[in-house]
Amino acid sequence: MAAKRGRNRSPSPDPEGMFAGMVVFMVEIGVQRRRLQIWKQKLVQMGAVIEEDRVTKKVTHVLAMNLEALLHKFGKERLSHFTARLMLYQWLEDSLTSGEKANEDLYVLKIDSEEVDKPKKSLPAISGSEDQSSPQKRTRYSPDAGDFKGVESHSNTQGSPDSPTSCSVPSTSASPGEGIAETLTSPQSESTSVYKPPDLNRNITEIFGKLINIYRALGEDRRSFSYYKAIPVIEKFPTRIESVDQLKHLPGIGKAMRDHIQEIVTTGKLSKLEHFETDEKVRTISLFGEVWGVGPATALKLYEKGHRTLEDLKNEDSLTHAQKLGLKYFDDIKTRIPRQEVQEMEQLLQRVGEETLPGVNIVCGGSYRRGKATCGDLDIVVTHPDGQSHKGFLTKFVKRLKEMNFLREDLIFSTHSEEGTDSGVDTYFGLCTYPGQELRRRIDFKVYPRDIYSFGLIAWTGNDVLNRRYGYDFICIHVSLNTFVGR
Repeated sequence: MAAKRGRNRSPSPDPEGMFAGMVVFMVEIGVQRRRLQIWKQKLVQMGAVIEEDRVTKKVTHVLAMNLEALLHKFGKERLSHFTARLMLYQWLEDSLTSGEKANEDLYVLKIDSEEVDKPKKSLPAISGSEDQSSPQKRTRYSPDAGDFKGVESHSNTQGSPDSPTSCSVPSTSASPGEGIAETLTSPQSESTSVYKPPDLNRNITEIFGKLINIYRALGEDRRSFSYYKAIPVIEKFPTRIESVDQLKHLPGIGKAMRDHIQEIVTTGKLSKLEHFETDEKVRTISLFGEVWGVGPATALKLYEKGHRTLEDLKNEDSLTHAQKLGLKYFDDIKTRIPRQEVQEMEQLLQRVGEETLPGVNIVCGGSYRRGKATCGDLDIVVTHPDGQSHKGFLTKFVKRLKEMNFLREDLIFSTHSEEGTDSGVDTYFGLCTYPGQELRRRIDFKVYPRDIYSFGLIAWTGNDVLNRRYGYDFICIHVSLNTFVGR
């Protein structure tokens, strides 16, 4: 009996692909392990052969992060005898992004340049480097999300679900606002290297992304989710899609989805999306659904009342306080938050949390923990290792952050830890500001008892595909699903 084909099997190598005929040796110094692995996969899928052990006479190209890494690996004397072309990894990245081989001459590393004779600087310690001795958190790649999870600098290591670590921040008291500048200028705030594989099929994924938002606004979660699952599969496809025949046997791509893709690659557009965008009702409900706190049913009622624009809603008395805030700060909330800014705010929260409750564990989850370059909001997951001290913490924490003028407006605030209701989970949703700015950012706090913290951390790291797959298990252990995915 033939072996069952793996669900997530990588596309077969193309002997006539873009890199056919190349035999490549890859210098690992200065490169994240997962990034190196992805590059190898791309090269092999597009016809190249990878030489893993040493540079033989068969090797045609040696790729390195920079000249310094190349010299550190081989030395100038040995490099002078190489017949292979010495190239920057940037050549590979640019080739993958454009879908065709970039001009090699523009990326050649020349060992006879003046740079070789300069004193060598020690290479920076980059997470996941082969030559790095200090233990760091490894980059984990999500096959469902198409992005990286848990990419942090060594100085900002986050606790795992099984063993949360308290933030190592001095527990000194401070007056409101004091210490913010110190937090934001610390060495820990240096940006981390996050690799985002090139999306060669953005023409497809952008259209699917618009359909996701439309179906969510219409309350058709099932249809929205089908496009949500398809996007990461398409994003990871190693070549530009020109025919649906290339997508056979790929997970999450059914017949209807293939028909949509065929229409997009053939015509450059999708008639279904054009219909939605020209339909006044769909367009209006989708717009109203983007206001924080306005769901599909409310959006439909507002449309039926005759409202057509956000300006119309400003005089609508039926809106709740939270919905009015969502409307007032509509543009602010929709603005993506740079990863660096999220990292600095996480460190600020960890510092204030340690001052409020020594040993508290505060982690920023969501797209930040998945390694995204920008985030829609801050998902803050909190617990305390002793299993008891978390009770009542959120009230004190929120009060302190308001005194510092960090938290600005409240959307939802519910506490259950002291009463023992709703699994003992405390919740706060609100708006905050980055120190020195007035732009409102969405922020959510979830404070979990120690015994269910790991489930909360998984759910608030996401993505939605992962949460749905784990949903049944959460229910089976009597943990309310709303606690984890109600966001």
